[in-house]
Amino acid sequence: MVFRTLAYAATLFIAGPLLAEDLTVGTARGPKEVPLSPETVAVFDVAAVDTLSALEVPVAGTLNSLYVDYLGETEASAVDLGTFWEPDLEALHALAPDLIVVGTRSADQVKLLSRIAPAIDMTVGYDTVTEGLARLEAYGEIFGRQNRAASLKANFEARLAQAKAAAEGKGTALVIMTNGPKISAFGTGGRFGWLHTSVGLPEAAPEIGASIHGESVSFEFIRDKNPDWLIVVDRLAAIGRPGESAAATLDSVLVQGTKAWGAGQVIYLNPADIYIAGGGIQSMNRTLDQLIAGFIGS
Repeated sequence: MVFRTLAYAATLFIAGPLLAEDLTVGTARGPKEVPLSPETVAVFDVAAVDTLSALEVPVAGTLNSLYVDYLGETEASAVDLGTFWEPDLEALHALAPDLIVVGTRSADQVKLLSRIAPAIDMTVGYDTVTEGLARLEAYGEIFGRQNRAASLKANFEARLAQAKAAAEGKGTALVIMTNGPKISAFGTGGRFGWLHTSVGLPEAAPEIGASIHGESVSFEFIRDKNPDWLIVVDRLAAIGRPGESAAATLDSVLVQGTKAWGAGQVIYLNPADIYIAGGGIQSMNRTLDQLIAGFIGS
């Protein structure tokens, strides 16, 4: 009897360290407890896949389309788990993930998916740089990649400083997004606000309010604001839909009369990078690279 008790105690002693551990990390919904070093991860957010890929964390299952070309290998190797809005629950059950990550477009699915496995909302909001770096740090803690996360953060901050230096003294900018023939403008409080607040681009239209979809504007508005720079995002190109391109939409006499157009100071950002994967560490770096190239070439 004593032997069996001692053996049982020994078994507990040996098995104890093998039991899963948890830690608390910051999420879009506040501090949440998550498993430490989960082995099988399902991700329903492109920015999350972006940052996890940069951290060299394997993604076992994800969306059937990640939209951005630089995540092609991850998309090809991961299990297809459906879309942002319609997750494939059968495939997710079969995958048996240790952790599920949602964000932005899939954030409303967190309650449903948490019935299958621990799920966290890692949405990156309007404070893109601050929140994107916070997500990077959290993933580093979850997956034991703190050193890698710190290195990625330092590299990003150096690139951001380079972009700010390149943009300094170059005049005002108007950030717009086309959706076929429709045009929206974004200010500091919008989804692309970090181009002003973090890169330091002075606003050509500071009166623009905060809106996820931007403020609908006309060719006359662009002419009247007369920005030194036009920063353009083509939504249809971002989501792979046919329709009038941003370049075609902006090919207007009124837009052509602006300082930006006349000086050739129109930067067409990679739209999927900033619109779909916005807040991912690779996405932000790629956007900064385009801005640096545009400003240095001016």
